[in-house]
Amino acid sequence: MAVQKSATPKKSPGPKLPRPTNNKDGSGVWLFWLIIAAIFLIIANQSTTSGKPASKVSYSQFYEMVKLNKETRTIRKATLSEGPENVVRGTFKDNSEFRLNIPADDKDLLAAMRENISDLSVQPLETFWSQAFFSFVPVFLIIFFIWFVGRRGAEMGNKIWSFGKSRAKVTEKGQNKITFADVAGVDEAKEELQEIIEFLKEPKKFERLGGKIPKGVLLVGPPGTGKTLLAKAVAGEADVPFFSLSGSDFVEMFVGVGASRVRDLFEQARKASRVLGKGCIIFIDEIDAVGRQRFAGIGGGNDEREQTLNALLVEMDGFNAPSGLIVMAATNRPDTLDPALLRPGRFDRRVVVGLPDINGREGILKVHSRNIKTDPDVDLRRIARQTVYFSGADLANVCNEAALLAARRNRETVGIAEFLAAVERVTLGPEKKSHTTSRKEKEMTAYHEAGHAMLSLLIDEVDTFSKVSIIPRGMAGGYTLTPPTEDKHYYTKKELFGQMTVLLGGLVGEQTFMNDSTTGVSNDLEKVSSLARSMVCSFGMNDALGKRAYGRSTHPAFLGRDIFEEKDYGASTAQQIDDEVQKLVDAAYQRAKNLITAYRAKLDIIANHLIEKEVIDIDEARLILGMPVAVVDVPPAQGV
Repeated sequence: MAVQKSATPKKSPGPKLPRPTNNKDGSGVWLFWLIIAAIFLIIANQSTTSGKPASKVSYSQFYEMVKLNKETRTIRKATLSEGPENVVRGTFKDNSEFRLNIPADDKDLLAAMRENISDLSVQPLETFWSQAFFSFVPVFLIIFFIWFVGRRGAEMGNKIWSFGKSRAKVTEKGQNKITFADVAGVDEAKEELQEIIEFLKEPKKFERLGGKIPKGVLLVGPPGTGKTLLAKAVAGEADVPFFSLSGSDFVEMFVGVGASRVRDLFEQARKASRVLGKGCIIFIDEIDAVGRQRFAGIGGGNDEREQTLNALLVEMDGFNAPSGLIVMAATNRPDTLDPALLRPGRFDRRVVVGLPDINGREGILKVHSRNIKTDPDVDLRRIARQTVYFSGADLANVCNEAALLAARRNRETVGIAEFLAAVERVTLGPEKKSHTTSRKEKEMTAYHEAGHAMLSLLIDEVDTFSKVSIIPRGMAGGYTLTPPTEDKHYYTKKELFGQMTVLLGGLVGEQTFMNDSTTGVSNDLEKVSSLARSMVCSFGMNDALGKRAYGRSTHPAFLGRDIFEEKDYGASTAQQIDDEVQKLVDAAYQRAKNLITAYRAKLDIIANHLIEKEVIDIDEARLILGMPVAVVDVPPAQGV
C-alpha cells in the first residue's frame, strides 16, 4: 500500500504550460441578470398585446353598426389607434374582437363613434424609437446573450462549447511534491518503476542503444493499496507533467465525445512534452470503465465506449503513436479489460500492487500515526501482527478510529487498547452494547463461541484465538478473533481441514448445550462448504477424484465472456464431487464433535465465563483453563 510520508524539498519550477484563466471576481453577473430581465419584460409586453385573433370588418359594415349602435348595442367597446394608419380595435357584445382601418380625415365616422359608442378610447401615436425597440432589440439581446454565455463559460473553465475536450487535471513540472520518499509498503512496485523514471529523466540514455521504453504500465491490485499515489510518486520522481483523470471522464451520452477527448488528451500531453523537452505521464484511474472488453455477441454492446476504446488503442500504438509519452493506468479488475489493450506495445508492463506484509504494515502504521499522540508503550509491530490482509486504506482507518475512540474516552494519548479496539471496529463494525439479549440467547451464543475458541486451542495446525466475545458487533451476534500469527500465502490440506473443524465448533457447541442448533451457524456452514469444494475441485486434495481441477476458475464473472464457459465434467462426476464434499464436511464435523465431547468440562468453563464477563482474551482463557500462558515472540522489523 502506498501512503504519504513527508514533503520533499521544494524544486524550482520549469517552463509554465498554458492554463485556462479562471475569472472569480463576479464581473458581468449583473449584466447577465439585466439581460434576462429585459427579455422577460419584452415577452410580458408582447403577451399583453396579444390576444384572440380579431375578425376583420369592412368599412361600410362598421359604419352601419356605429349608426345603429345606440339601439342594437352591437359594439361594446372600441379603441382608436392613431398613426400612419388609423386602426380601430374593439369588442362586440358577444366578446368577439374586430379590427379595421379607417381614413384619418373621416369626421363623420368619428362623430358617429363619439355619439353612439359608450366606451370609446384613443391611443396616441407610437414613436419610431419605441417601435424599433420592440422590433429589433430582442434579436440583438438574444445574440448578445449567446455570446455572453459562451465567453463566461470559457473564462470559468466550463468549456461549454468544447464537449470533446479532455477533462484531465494537469500537474505541471515542479508542482508535484510527492516522491517515492512519501511512499511505504510497496518496495517491489517501486523497483519495477525505477526504469520508467530513469527514462523520463534521461530518454536519450536508452534511445542511444536502440532501447525502447514501455509505452504503458498497468497497476493492478485490490482497492486501497495505493495505486494512484504510486503513479503520482512516479511523476514526482521524474519531475514531468502529469495528466490524471478517471476512465469515466471519457464516457458521455453523446456519440463520439469520448474518442474526441482521448485524442485531445494525447495532443495536450505531446505539447507539454515538447515544451519541456522531457517525457510526460498520462494516468487513467479505473481504466476498466473505458477499457472493458468489447462486444462479445451477448449482453449488448456500447458503441460510445467501444469508440472511445478504439481511439485509445490507436493513440497508444497506432500509425501516429506518440513518443516520450507513458500511459499509466490503475484497475482492480484486469480480467475485464480488452485483450488488445493488454498486449505488448500498449501496456507492456503489469505492476502488481498487493497487500502489504508485516513490515509494510508496520511502516504504514508509523506514517499514519505520526500526527497522533500515542502512548510511549504502543507497539505498532503488535498492531501489524493483528492486521494481516489489511490494505493501507484499512490501516489508515484503524489509526483514525483509534484516535476518535481515545477522544471519546477523554484520554490525553492513544493507547494500545484503543488501537486493538479500532482493529475490531474496522473488521466487524461497532459494538452493540445497548442491544438487549435474553438469557437463553446469551447462553446459546456463549456455547457457540466457546466451541470455536476451544477447538482453536486444541488443534495445532490452526491459529489460536486472541479474543472471544458474545457482545453483538456489526452483523454478528458474537465473534471469535483468530488472527494469523504470520503472513501466509499457501495452506496445506491439514491446515484447511483444521479450519473446517474450527468453523464447525460453533454448531457442535450449540448441539452439546441444548441438543439443537440455531440459525447462527449459517455463515460457518457457508465457509465450510466453500473450503470443502475448493479442496476437491480446485486444490486436488481428494484421492477419489484425482489430482486435477474441476470447473472454471473462480474469478469474478464477466458477461459476454464467462457466460459461454461450461463445466468440464459430466453429471456422474458432479455427483461424485458432491459426495466427496459431503464426506469432507462430515469428517470435520465428527472431529469437532469428538474433541468437544472429550473436553466438555473446559467448554463449560469458557461458556460460563463468557456468560458472566461477555469478553475473554487468550491469556485469561489459558489462566481459567489451567493452561500455560504462551509467550508470543514478535520478530523485529526489517527494512522499515
